[in-house]
Amino acid sequence: MKYQPLENYGVIGDLNTIALVGMNGSIDYLCFPDFDSPSVFAGLLDREKGGHFRIAPVREEVRHRQMYLPDTNILITRFLFQDGVAEISDFMPVREACGVEGQLIRRVKCIRGAIEFRLELAPRFDYARKPHRLEREGNAWIFRSEDLALRLHSDVEIENRGEDGYANFTLKTGETASFCLELATPGESAATQEHYQVEAFKKTMNYWRNWIRRSTYRGRWREMVNRSALALKLLVSKKHGSIVAAPTFSLPEEIGGERNWDYRYTWIRDASFTLYALMRLGYTEEAGAFMKWIEQRCDELGPDGQLQIMYGLDGSVQLTESTLDHLEGYKGSSPVRIGNAAHDQLQLDIYGELMDSVYLYNKYGAEISYDFWMNLTRLIDWVCENWREPDDSIWEMRSTRKQYCFSRFMCWVAVDRGVRLAMKRSFPAPLERWRRVRDEIYQSVYEDFWNPELKTFVQSKGSQKVDAACLLMPLVKFIGPTDPRWLSTMEAIERNLVVDSMVYRYNICEDETDGLSGNEGTFSMCSFWRAEAISRSGDLNRARLQFEKTLGYANHLGLFAEELGPQGEHLGNFPQAFTHLALISAAYNLNDKLNAAHS
Repeated sequence: MKYQPLENYGVIGDLNTIALVGMNGSIDYLCFPDFDSPSVFAGLLDREKGGHFRIAPVREEVRHRQMYLPDTNILITRFLFQDGVAEISDFMPVREACGVEGQLIRRVKCIRGAIEFRLELAPRFDYARKPHRLEREGNAWIFRSEDLALRLHSDVEIENRGEDGYANFTLKTGETASFCLELATPGESAATQEHYQVEAFKKTMNYWRNWIRRSTYRGRWREMVNRSALALKLLVSKKHGSIVAAPTFSLPEEIGGERNWDYRYTWIRDASFTLYALMRLGYTEEAGAFMKWIEQRCDELGPDGQLQIMYGLDGSVQLTESTLDHLEGYKGSSPVRIGNAAHDQLQLDIYGELMDSVYLYNKYGAEISYDFWMNLTRLIDWVCENWREPDDSIWEMRSTRKQYCFSRFMCWVAVDRGVRLAMKRSFPAPLERWRRVRDEIYQSVYEDFWNPELKTFVQSKGSQKVDAACLLMPLVKFIGPTDPRWLSTMEAIERNLVVDSMVYRYNICEDETDGLSGNEGTFSMCSFWRAEAISRSGDLNRARLQFEKTLGYANHLGLFAEELGPQGEHLGNFPQAFTHLALISAAYNLNDKLNAAHS
């Protein structure tokens, strides 16, 4: 069986984990029961060994369509024949709506005709490393491994082939069949109740529609903004309040390459940006939950007051990286990695993103506590002592540490927002020292990273390279969006990193490597950053064109992976929080600018 293109997938979730559902009716990715749990299905990373849960028509002459039920995360996969139509509705009940979690429900319906289906349920537990056995339990089947057991409730008779489940069944016009795969816990399952799947469908639909109704966004591109918000919500851990950067691991940035990372963790940077995007749309509840999580991390600070760049969803700090050598990787892209060695990197910019989000939360959400503030002062004091240090940058370079422009001006953001917050709330703070250091950092950016010959801010001290991360300079108000130095930096970025509307992060070249072999695609988040930077400069027609062209690279459901390949194919982990939050930010800013221009 061939690999489905990554862009052929939709996602469903229950605020604890997500599943990837292909247009061919196959669930090829699910870590269960949590985002960072070992995989149960990983056919996306190895078609033969990874495991899958497929329901599809037996006939091959079929056309596929896939869509979300509007304003929900319920996914409809439709199969179209010359003489018939059928569909599968996939969703995961949310505890807040249905009183249960840890379930995946698939409802198959024949709209017209008579259609034969084949079901294959082949879980592969613990990243396909542990065996399982199949047991009968009344009318259900239990797939039991050493550490996890799954129960399948089915409207049709399931037969076992080895330790996997199979079925062939035919549905006629108006007939349905339901399947519920759940965590096998002691006691009676809600799935055995009459009409449970139908009621769970309605409650889940209402939950998502009620949630998206709370969005305050009423501007242009509302459908895309709402879909991005729904995608971001799926990445929020209800249990912990933390936010995953992406729900997948080891999907490649280059087909056949080694740039394959595990993103199922909470990066301070990514989560802070996500918080900013959700607050812009009015979702202060999610912002508050994340602030509580951050407050807990700040309570655990070591003597020096330094944060780790990323954490487990529960705040764990050991994210040891290892490889799964028995899996071939998506389209042969190896190694397949779990864990992330970047957790012990030094990335100075995270303090800027964090302090910016705290400042905005205090302004638009709720006022932060005194105890939280006292921990934040430790962070700012640490930045004041260490802002000159070389680090690994936002892009997590696996080479020699350098002094990076982005890290430097985000240190300025950290201290600047600390000063502003202290003044706004009259908090105790060494304001004289902070202001002095803030000004030193500001001056350093101009002295150490401005190249007068190239007329641009460069990636690192002494470098000749530009970096798309600098697109954030006007967005965080470090520099004016029409400042001559900024406009010439934009021109340099466009000459070196832009192809049409798409933006590369930086140039990967032999003389100044990032410590890895191979290449990568354009970085979709940077493409939206650029559109917003153009908007802020006042060139609204050009900004709108670039923004809308970038929107056109979304998949059929409005979802984005991390990167785009040379043929527009999606690359990297999927869906990527960074991309969707940058989309929301750009849409919000550009919509406001257009409204002001037309008023």
